[in-house]
Amino acid sequence: MYLTDDEKYILDGKRGEAERMALSILVELGRLHGAQRLIPVSQVHIDATLYMVDAGIEFAEFMAGGNAKTAVPTSLNPSGVDLTHWQAYRVPPDLLEKNRRLERAYMRMGAAPTWTCAPYQQGLVPRFGEHIAWGESNAIAFANSVLGARTNRIADLMDICAAVAGKTPEFGLHLSEHRRARVRIDCRDFSPDMTEDSALYPLLGYTFGKMAGDRVAALTGLPPDVSVDALKSFSAAAASSGAVGLFHLPGITPEARNLEMCFHGKPPEQVFDITADTLRNAAHGLWTLPTDAVDWIVTGCPHYSFAQCRHLARLMSDKKIHSSVVFWVFTSRMVYALLEQNGILAELNRAGIDVFTDGCPLQYPKTRWHFTAAVSDSAKFTHYCRSQTGLPAGLLSIGECVETAVSGRIQRKDRSWR
Repeated sequence: MYLTDDEKYILDGKRGEAERMALSILVELGRLHGAQRLIPVSQVHIDATLYMVDAGIEFAEFMAGGNAKTAVPTSLNPSGVDLTHWQAYRVPPDLLEKNRRLERAYMRMGAAPTWTCAPYQQGLVPRFGEHIAWGESNAIAFANSVLGARTNRIADLMDICAAVAGKTPEFGLHLSEHRRARVRIDCRDFSPDMTEDSALYPLLGYTFGKMAGDRVAALTGLPPDVSVDALKSFSAAAASSGAVGLFHLPGITPEARNLEMCFHGKPPEQVFDITADTLRNAAHGLWTLPTDAVDWIVTGCPHYSFAQCRHLARLMSDKKIHSSVVFWVFTSRMVYALLEQNGILAELNRAGIDVFTDGCPLQYPKTRWHFTAAVSDSAKFTHYCRSQTGLPAGLLSIGECVETAVSGRIQRKDRSWR
């Protein structure tokens, strides 16, 4: 790997052990993947923000203790808890302190306290062609595919190294030749009613991810005016069921204005179809609820936007959450402030909905809450719920989530893909 004189200087330890370690890890990563050099990035999104094990805290504290600073603007993925409303979230003191230690380390390094898994909906939004180093699977897929920025699926702790170095190895999705679609996936016989239904996109993304795996794939058959929030749901689901870092939607993905551009003028290696039957099978696989009883409804995985929260408030107009149900919305601090200022937060609270910031619903304090079954409008949450919480779960539309919350029992409407 080619190294600049400045990089050699850092690797010699001339700027301290923290910077030396950060750069040396990136160099070894690059050598492993055959990278020829390190390239500068314009920003970093750190995914290593959830307290999982003490080693994660210790690494962040080592970097901060060595006076390492973020070399480029750096945002943060959700914490393991709501750092602002931790009492309402029932966070045990020991767990709170673990996450506070991570918070202090990142603040000392100069990261922005965004604490959100949807950084593309606020703050630092990369432009087309920018090289970035982002963690968080849904954000990676969205940045590459919807914004047209360039990032690999950065692993935890390596994202910290990229932030300190301001660089990343040049391989994978940073290179144009690796951004060519290999697989074509067609939406067969999708009616306008289907593509206009926001409930389609989490399930479609989940199905797409299973077919694509870790390959770049192009999906045809979607209208060009798909909403940003629908694309967010699609990205999150595709990156959960498959190792999707980039997908092409002709006419939507900036570098793929048509199908030929998706494949760089070459034919696809494989072609698949997604039909209503395909979606029906995927929906069945995601549904693990044994009965129609549910006590936990979760939205905001990824974090809800202002538009989604406003829509939810309208759906809840003059309605109240059933006494047997807990309804949570997760969002960013920025969106929370907007909701608070214009009265939407008060509307949601009056309806019985709790709005949390900073955290991830899959990491809720399980010793303090005793749920038995969950539903969500997120395929990502539903996919991971059983393995991370032990609870059965089901995927519903946001409208069905509201009706379920009000009645205290599962409410599902007939759809062509069910």
